[in-house]
Amino acid sequence: MGTAPAGLKDKLRAMWIAGDFGKIALFSAREAENLVNGWNIRPGARVLDVACGTGNLAIPAARLGADVSGVDIAPNLVEQARARAAKEGVTATFDEGDAEALPYADASFDVVMTMYGAMFAPRPDVTASELARVCRPGGTIAMANWTPSGFVGKMFAMTAKHAPPPAGVTPPVQWGVDSIVRERLGPYCSNIETRVRPIDFDYPFPPREVVAYFREFFGPMKTAFGRLEPDAQAAFASDVEALWAEHNRGSEGRTLVAAEYLEVVATRA
Repeated sequence: MGTAPAGLKDKLRAMWIAGDFGKIALFSAREAENLVNGWNIRPGARVLDVACGTGNLAIPAARLGADVSGVDIAPNLVEQARARAAKEGVTATFDEGDAEALPYADASFDVVMTMYGAMFAPRPDVTASELARVCRPGGTIAMANWTPSGFVGKMFAMTAKHAPPPAGVTPPVQWGVDSIVRERLGPYCSNIETRVRPIDFDYPFPPREVVAYFREFFGPMKTAFGRLEPDAQAAFASDVEALWAEHNRGSEGRTLVAAEYLEVVATRA
């Protein structure tokens, strides 16, 4: 398994600390709850949400009576998840930690889950090993990963064109490819099921404001803009706005864009 380049984790942590991901996560919270309800999480089950962000998966799982932990590399997101759980009156534990070095013992959890999260860790082989390590034999590893061919994959590709990612980062959307997921999880799992699922982005403002929203609140995009000179920023913003506008099927003043992700449900061998 590869070694992360020096300083890469600090850059990635800073990227997710930037902005306010909680504002982005609001728009996928309903889909997260749908996933949790479909993963047959039972009361008392030991559940880990990896790269938990503000708790979109963890909190619905806790509502079902599971014994839930969440872990994320960004301390500000961990704090938001704790505050959100307290506000919603559910019990869950949230820790700062790295998906490539999870701070838990082997076979600690019945369900290890992640939504648009662990896919961003730079070394997928290490991430797969860690997801499997902390999951008990017979337990479930469940993932939701953006696909390269869907809208989000196109937006990531455009971002990489204008502001290439740091060296040593494997494209996150490879986790959205069935054959690659099977290659990565296959050594650890007795059964792997996948399906492409739709999700709509629905914002009550036009594409230009959507781009401004992501630029302010989505850490990776905010960081990408921050690396560019003003002229390059303008070109980047124009291209991203055109992408949203091209796919928009909302009425005037609304942005409604169809996206997709790969749902993965695997049984730990």
